[in-house]
Amino acid sequence: MKNTMGCLFLAFPIFLLAQNDPPFEYDESPDDPYHYIPRAGRATSPPYRLDGTLFSIRQVNVDDAGQNILGDAANEPSLVIDPTNPDRMAIGWRQFDTIANNFRQAGYAFTFDAGENWHFPEPIEAGVFRSDPVLDADSEGNFYYNSLTIDANNEYVCQVFKSEAGSNTWGTGVDAHGGDKQWMTIDRTDGATNGNIYAFWKTNISSCIGGFTRSLDHGETYLPCEQLIDDPTRGTLVVSPTGELFACGGGPSGGFIVLKSDDPGIMGQSLTWNLVQQVNMGGNLAIYDGPNPSGMLGQAWIDVDNSGGTTQGNVYLLATVADIIDPANIKLSRSTDGGLTWEDPIRINDDQDPDGLNWQWFGSLSVAPNGRIDVTWFDTRDNPGTYLSRLYYSYSADGGHTWSANEALSEAFDPHLGWPQQQKIGDYNHQRSDNVAAHLAWAATFNGEEDVYYSHIMPDISSGTSLVESHKNTVGCSPNPFSSGTNFHFSLQKAANIRLDIFDSQGHQIESIQPGEQPAGSNTEYWESNEVRAGLYFYQLLADGVLIGDGKLLKI
Repeated sequence: MKNTMGCLFLAFPIFLLAQNDPPFEYDESPDDPYHYIPRAGRATSPPYRLDGTLFSIRQVNVDDAGQNILGDAANEPSLVIDPTNPDRMAIGWRQFDTIANNFRQAGYAFTFDAGENWHFPEPIEAGVFRSDPVLDADSEGNFYYNSLTIDANNEYVCQVFKSEAGSNTWGTGVDAHGGDKQWMTIDRTDGATNGNIYAFWKTNISSCIGGFTRSLDHGETYLPCEQLIDDPTRGTLVVSPTGELFACGGGPSGGFIVLKSDDPGIMGQSLTWNLVQQVNMGGNLAIYDGPNPSGMLGQAWIDVDNSGGTTQGNVYLLATVADIIDPANIKLSRSTDGGLTWEDPIRINDDQDPDGLNWQWFGSLSVAPNGRIDVTWFDTRDNPGTYLSRLYYSYSADGGHTWSANEALSEAFDPHLGWPQQQKIGDYNHQRSDNVAAHLAWAATFNGEEDVYYSHIMPDISSGTSLVESHKNTVGCSPNPFSSGTNFHFSLQKAANIRLDIFDSQGHQIESIQPGEQPAGSNTEYWESNEVRAGLYFYQLLADGVLIGDGKLLKI
């Protein structure tokens, strides 16, 4: 089997990862001036999409005809789902009109058919520098889009835009103080704090001292900034079923911190943190290395069980963790007493990697209303010695006691493709769960550039596995579009004789690649295409004569 994966990246542990504050801090300033590029007439290609039995991928940043826009970039997505109408969703992202220019705007797309089709209009306030979006919804179905920008004093500030329930447009931004990146959560409990908005991410990249902001009037105004105890950084917030506010992040000198406020929404009173806990995750927050050299390898996530069952109130902390052996593992710690004590962390990725050569990164966490815990992440285990990554998934249906076997959901992609004048693909993916599935907004480079995708991931609880066996036979290719050739990545449930057929746009077979029997697991086959002209092509992959996947190819 040939494997010409392009550049080879050696993945040795870098001990700098044990520092939460590296010797540099990436600046979210507008490095390049705005350069308007009209969409009309831009080159396009078919959007990337994949359908499995219990898993799907839909490209989100597409033009009005649903086509991929060649040469742009989109990353760092955030997802919101309407609690009153789950078919209505929105994803926001950092929109780069061209990878040759680092000026970014507030990109977004709406769907009203549960993620099957997405509409991506012009960015919010086109031509205004915006970055690092965070989206959430209130209990009435109003969406909020928290957007970082630069004010007249060249300071980092945020504005929050509101989309009324049922709408697909955004209103005027409300000044919300804060800075990079103000992770936002909204209270949807039934109490007096319903509709409160809380936001925090990092103290020292902010327009105000402390960095923590909150609105107690449904986003009409925001109170002056306040300080968080012990200064956690690069983390998230969540409201418990009873209205308590949890915040998490990496500690300023390492480790992890969880804070809890019992009364976060009392008008006229400063915020009081009733609980401050150091949590041992077996290492520190992993950032600025390997697959994402100028970005994080994943932020800290916190979520609370609201199932009403025996696991009600459990608190879960998940992060991409670096230690002195391994630069990036996905680890989770659990508290069963409201955050007072925390159990020893467990490693969610189940690969055998004693030398720490695999990278597990961009871990994302969400807890479904029925208590199921969903975790996704990027993983290089199937392409050792490179940064080529696949999306992986695992879940727990018993409050974190046991976990499903790790399942690879996607083909591999190269996270070093399509950097828009930045050496990163953002800082995180964003995930939410309902009783049926996990919903994921993520960035990948299946088209040879950074694009945003939505995935619907259904665990097969009845069989005790996450993604049923029928989806273990998968196929995809990268790069796509391509110029001289492309790699077909396919995963087999069992060893099989493989045949890869290529057809032109008229349906004529132009090549048949038959490498013979291939082993179970992940495989790669390269198609050298120098002798065919640019255009649209189709492929079919057969295992023992049975079609296991097909798709489109675009040679440019």
